[in-house]
Amino acid sequence: MADFGLFIGYGFPARGREEGAVKVFQEMIGFLAGQQQQGTVASFEPVFVQPHGGDLGGFVLVRGERALLDALVASDEFQRLMNRAQLIVDNFGVVNCVFGQESQRLIETFLSDTADLR
Repeated sequence: MADFGLFIGYGFPARGREEGAVKVFQEMIGFLAGQQQQGTVASFEPVFVQPHGGDLGGFVLVRGERALLDALVASDEFQRLMNRAQLIVDNFGVVNCVFGQESQRLIETFLSDTADLR
């Protein structure tokens, strides 16, 4: 079930490196498309956000099974792309995330674990 994901967030290209940033972004999208075809990734969606005065320029939301995503993040190719991205794009980062039923499970666990603190 695709209740797990990766939030791959990025700011703006380092000044003077805009062309390189586009190249690395295209490499990442191509890599994720290949991973989706192989079944490692259930889906992914690149998102650009409207200028808002903050550090977030956009993100790619990747969905999949936890074990497959963990293996993806540990792969040499993913690490290579992350290295390339963090040197050419400001505020780059990768964060695990959850959706759907897994989100509900976490909320229930939180409520149970903190019930005695009210």
